[in-house]
Amino acid sequence: MTSDRDPHRAARLLDTERDVLLPELRRTPSAAFDLPTICTGWSVRDVLAHCAAALTRVANGNVHRFTPEDNEADVEERRSWPLDRLLTELERGYSGAAPALVAAGGRFDAIALGEWVHGGDVREPLGLAAPYASRGADDALVLLTDRTRGRGVPRTRVHLPGRELDLGAGNAVAAELTTDVETLVRLCAGRRPDPARYELTGALPADLLVFR
Repeated sequence: MTSDRDPHRAARLLDTERDVLLPELRRTPSAAFDLPTICTGWSVRDVLAHCAAALTRVANGNVHRFTPEDNEADVEERRSWPLDRLLTELERGYSGAAPALVAAGGRFDAIALGEWVHGGDVREPLGLAAPYASRGADDALVLLTDRTRGRGVPRTRVHLPGRELDLGAGNAVAAELTTDVETLVRLCAGRRPDPARYELTGALPADLLVFR
């Protein structure tokens, strides 16, 4: 974590995602929730079930290790639920997890980032705008930058439209990346980045992954 960490950043990102994504989901035809996502084997509904379960666990202080097996069990438990029940749990989860993240002092900030990335995972098949650069992107980029520092990412100077940031750790810049916000998130989260939308020198795309 950075020394000037904003203790409310992760909570703010969850609140933003709740306020933006939930209304979009409430307007979405029910059949669209069966569309496949980039998350192998999971539909839009399944990704949302994972998000709802994770947020509920954080809010209730009942977190597990979030292994693939743990996550699949949470999703399977919710597959029989009516869609409205699932969306209600998701909405309450956003609201309930936000203060828990503040109280955790940074230990669960990555969950807020992961929830925002999963928001992109459902926006993409639903055809919603800017799937990985939606509202909250500024807060998400700070959390993403912090996460790269403990994940073995080489120090990488990133040139984005109108701003620069450094990923990873180390005293010297080892790599340079020129891209846009959405493609940066796709690169770091393994979400099918378009090679035509970035230029990376001094490192490989796999070196930037923080979600595996």
